[in-house]
Amino acid sequence: MIAEEVYDLVLDDLFIRLDQLVPGSSVFLKLEGLNPAGSVKLKTAVALVAAAEDSGRCFPRTRLIESTSGNLGVALAMVCAAKGYQLTCVTDPNATAQSRRLMEVLGAEVVVIDVRDVHGGFLQSRIDYIGERLRRDPDLFWLNQYANPAGPQAHRDRTGRALLEEIGHIDYAFIGAGTTGTLMGCAEYLRRHSPATRIIAVDAVGSVTFGGPAARRHIPGLGTSRRPEILDTGNIDEVVLISESAAVEMCRTLAEERGLLLGGSSGTVLCAVQDAAKEIPDGSVVVAISPDFGDRYLETIYNDDWVAERWPENVGNKKISQAPA
Repeated sequence: MIAEEVYDLVLDDLFIRLDQLVPGSSVFLKLEGLNPAGSVKLKTAVALVAAAEDSGRCFPRTRLIESTSGNLGVALAMVCAAKGYQLTCVTDPNATAQSRRLMEVLGAEVVVIDVRDVHGGFLQSRIDYIGERLRRDPDLFWLNQYANPAGPQAHRDRTGRALLEEIGHIDYAFIGAGTTGTLMGCAEYLRRHSPATRIIAVDAVGSVTFGGPAARRHIPGLGTSRRPEILDTGNIDEVVLISESAAVEMCRTLAEERGLLLGGSSGTVLCAVQDAAKEIPDGSVVVAISPDFGDRYLETIYNDDWVAERWPENVGNKKISQAPA
C-alpha cells in the first residue's frame, strides 16, 4: 500500500480471533489501532476536517478547535499538520500524558480543562470553554464531533462496511459508545445490510449517554457526562454497562495471556462479550471493535500503582480465566 498522505494509511481488514471469550462460537476483534494516528478516530478526524473544508470557510485562515479525551485530538493534530491547519485540542486530566504530548508534537495547541461539570465529568466544561473561545474569535471553527453527522457517516461507509465484507455473516456486534460516532455508523450499516445482526452498545458505568446515573470515571474513551447529539438508539438492540475495574482486568489479562496490549475501551467491549457468553448460542459469529492499543495507557491501566489507588482489588486479578467452560 502506497499513500500520498499519512492520514490515508487506514487499514480496515485486520481482525484477531478471541474465541476463548465465547466458547463454542467464533469471536473476531477488529483492530483499529494499526494506523499512523493509533486509533479508530483517524477516520473520524479525516471526515470532520473534510466537512469543515466543505462548509465554505476559508482555509488555512480558519483555525479549528475540538473537544477530545485523547485519540481524536491526536488524529486531528496529524491531519491538520499534514494540511497546514491550526488546531486547538481541548482536553481534561483523564487524557493520558502521552496523548497530550502527541497532540503537542504534531503542532496542536492543547488546553486542559480541570473543572468538573454537573455530572462529575469534564465534557460540558470543555464545551463551555469552546463556546467562550468561539464568541471571541470569528475565525475559529468548532468541528463538534458530538453533533456532526460526518463522523457516523465515515464509520458507516468504512468501519461498518468492513465488518461485513471481511467477516460475512455476523450474529452479534459489540461496539463501544463514546462520542457514539463509530457505534452510530456501524449500527446504521449493519441494520441496513445485515438486519438479523444483534447490535449491542457497550458503555462504561457512570456514563450518562444512555440515561444512567452519573459517576466519576477514570479511563478516557467510552462514556460521557453529556449525551451526544448524534446518538440515535433506534438501531441498537441492547445497551450493556461495564465497570472500569472489570475493563482494566480484561486489558491486563489479555496482555499477559495473549500478548495483546489493548486500550481501556477495548477491554470494556470485551468484558461485555465475555459476560454475554452464556446467552450466545454455540456456532454464533461475534464481532467486536477495538478502538486503540494500550501503549498510551502504560502509566494508567497498566500501572500497578495507578490501578491500586482506584481499584485495589484489581491488582493481580485475571479476567479470561473466569470465562465459562
